[in-house]
Amino acid sequence: MLTAVAVLATLAFIGWLIYRAVRGKPFKAHTVVYGLSCMAGIYTFAFFLSMDILQLVKVVACILLGAALIVLAAYLQRRRQPAVTL
Repeated sequence: MLTAVAVLATLAFIGWLIYRAVRGKPFKAHTVVYGLSCMAGIYTFAFFLSMDILQLVKVVACILLGAALIVLAAYLQRRRQPAVTL
């Protein structure tokens, strides 16, 4: 059901963009990007809801582990600033 809603919302968003373009009304880039990110969020939500619980836990654990490793790498890189020699 949620996938059908996502598809209809995507079609409505594309239709809205075409309608605005035909009418000659400008739209800002951040509006388009915001709409695309909302559509991606809906598709992601529908994809995660279609998983079984064990697989969902594995995916969330991998995402959290990846985020932790990125933060750790950024922290370590920031600590080791190269010495500036002139």
